[in-house]
Amino acid sequence: MSTDAELKQDVLAELLWEQSVHAAHIAVVARDGVVSLAGHVASYAEKRGAEAAASRVRGVRALAYEIDVRPPSNGELRDDKQLAAAIADRLRWNTSFPQDAVKVEVEKGWVTLSGTVTWRFQSEAGEAEIRHLTGVIGISNLITVKPHPGGPGIGEDITEALKLNWLWDPNRQTLWVTAKDGAVILSGTVASLHDRQVAASAAWAAPGTTSVENRLTVT
Repeated sequence: MSTDAELKQDVLAELLWEQSVHAAHIAVVARDGVVSLAGHVASYAEKRGAEAAASRVRGVRALAYEIDVRPPSNGELRDDKQLAAAIADRLRWNTSFPQDAVKVEVEKGWVTLSGTVTWRFQSEAGEAEIRHLTGVIGISNLITVKPHPGGPGIGEDITEALKLNWLWDPNRQTLWVTAKDGAVILSGTVASLHDRQVAASAAWAAPGTTSVENRLTVT
């Protein structure tokens, strides 16, 4: 098992390896497997990249984020009205979800997305479409998935999907899946935060899933 000092160095190395992240202004603290990231980056996309990079490191049991988004002063500045218009325009050209399915609100650079879509990937596509826009400092994704009939074996479908996923090692995991009326609960243990996210992604991809409660713990 890595010591706190080793874990800190591993996370710093992963941040330096991640090309979408400029790690010069990010500080890392590790204690008993809990890693805290603090500092500032130039964009919300870079912040998400730092979080994803840290979650990939083996030994990280939990993450705490205190990273601020500070757009460069020489960049294109937008007020909330301009930013909302730019976001609405980008979403209008995205074919992942129906027109006018998503409502956009912007307050001091913080974007809130709401509405209803048919599939989870559509909700994720909306967020991914705008995270690189200048002026976005954070996103609250409140888009819900429309309930629709799913087969009786959602739990079995999720388990089978994970067996086919090369990122998932069943020998290092203990997973239980329960589902009722589209609500999926994942419980058990996994070896890393990345494994936890892989399981959640598989659960969301199952036809009929409308919500996922991820109770998996990292050991």
